[in-house]
Amino acid sequence: MASEKHFKYVILGGGVAAGYAAREFGKQGVQPGELAIISKESVAPYERPALSKGYLFPQNAARLPGFHTCVGSGGEKLLPEWYTQKGIELILSTEIVKADLASKTLTSAAGATFTYETLLIATGSSTIKLTDFGVQGAESNNILYLREIDDADKLVAAMQAKKDGKAVVVGGGYIGLELSAALKINNFDVTMVYPEPWCMPRLFTAGIAHFYEGYYASKGINIVKGTVASGFDADANGDVSVVKLKDGRVLDADMVIVGVGGRPLTGLFKGQVDEEKGGLKTDAFFETSVAGVYAIGDVATFPMKLYDEPRRVEHVDHARKSAEQAVKAIKAKESGESVAEYDYLPYFYSRSFDVAWQFYGDNVGETVLFGDNDPAAAKPKFGTYWVKDGKVIGVFLEGGSADENQAIAKVARAQPPVADVEALAKEGLDFATKI
Repeated sequence: MASEKHFKYVILGGGVAAGYAAREFGKQGVQPGELAIISKESVAPYERPALSKGYLFPQNAARLPGFHTCVGSGGEKLLPEWYTQKGIELILSTEIVKADLASKTLTSAAGATFTYETLLIATGSSTIKLTDFGVQGAESNNILYLREIDDADKLVAAMQAKKDGKAVVVGGGYIGLELSAALKINNFDVTMVYPEPWCMPRLFTAGIAHFYEGYYASKGINIVKGTVASGFDADANGDVSVVKLKDGRVLDADMVIVGVGGRPLTGLFKGQVDEEKGGLKTDAFFETSVAGVYAIGDVATFPMKLYDEPRRVEHVDHARKSAEQAVKAIKAKESGESVAEYDYLPYFYSRSFDVAWQFYGDNVGETVLFGDNDPAAAKPKFGTYWVKDGKVIGVFLEGGSADENQAIAKVARAQPPVADVEALAKEGLDFATKI
C-alpha cells in the first residue's frame, strides 16, 4: 500500500515562493507537523537567480547551502535544519502527477498520496525546450537549459569539459544576456543568436538595447540578430558541434545554451480552477476560485491594483512578496482578521560584467531616453521614462546608486504628471530625485 499523509497546509513546489511562504508560516506561527513542502527537486528551497550569476563564477562560485532562501533579500538562510526545528516537513525528490482539488488530494509519481486543508500552488515555470518544436538535432548532448540546480550542475560540468571552447547562446532575453556574460567571464568564445531586432524586447527600447549590445560586443561577444537556430549537428559522441541558422549561416559550437522563455506549470489544475492570461486566476490575497487553494509566484494571475487589471508576473521579487501575502491572508482568515490587498509595483533588475540596471513600473506609452547610452562610456549612467496619458508610469536606470534606484521606484509608484517630454529628457534623472 502506498503511503498517505495529511497536513493542514501543503506548499506544492520548492522554489523561491515556497521558501518565502515557509518563512512567513514560521513568523505567523505554525505547529510541528502542520506544514509540508512537496518539491520535485532534491534540495531545500533556494534563491534561483544565483544559478545564472554567482553559481557560474570562475572563482569563489556560489554553492549550496550558501544561497538557500531567504538570503536573496537580506533575510535569514533557511537550512534544512531550520525546517526540521520548525516541524515543517520537506518532502523532496517527489513529483506530484495528479491533483484532485475536490477531494484535497495530491498523488505522487511513486503512488503516495498527500491530503491537505489549505494548498499553496508554487509550481513556478518550466523552460521551453527546442525539442518541443521538433528542431532537428535538438536532443544532442551539451544543448543545455537553465531553470533548476540540476541544470546549473550540467552547465558547470559542460563548461569544465569544453574549457575555453565555443558557446552559442540561443535567446536574447534575461537568461541569454546573463549566461552570455557568465560564459565570457569563463573565457568562452560566445555568440548570441535571437530573432528580434534587439535584445530583451519585452522590456528594452531600441535606445536601451543599443547600449547593452554595444557593451557586450566590446567584451568580445558576437551577436547575431534576426534569425533562429533551425538545426544542430553532432559529432560521433553525440555532442553538439554545429548550430545551423535559418538564414543559412552555420556556427561551430562546443556547447549551446537555450533561453527562449518559460511556461507556467498549471497543467495539474486544468479544468478544476479558473484561469486567466496563462495563469491561475486569484484575488488580491492569492486565493483561487477554489476556496482554500492559493496560487503564488509565476503561476498566479492576480489583480494588479496600480494598473487596475489582471497580470501574471514572472520575477523573483513577486515570487517572494506574493508568498508572504498569501500566508498572511491564510492566517488572518483563520483568526477572523483581514490583511490589505496586494499592491505590487513591478520591478525587474539584472547585473552582468560591471553593469547593473533596475526597472520599476509599466513599460507602455511614449519613451523618453535620458543620460548617455554610449556603450563606450567609462561610467555608464542612463535611463528611460515611459509616459502615458501625461504621467510617468515606468522608469529604467542603468548605473544608479541605491538612492537613485529608490527614487525611480517612487516615481513609478506616484506616476507624476509631465507637461513637456522634451524638458523631461533634458532634466533626466533629476526629475526622479526631486520627487
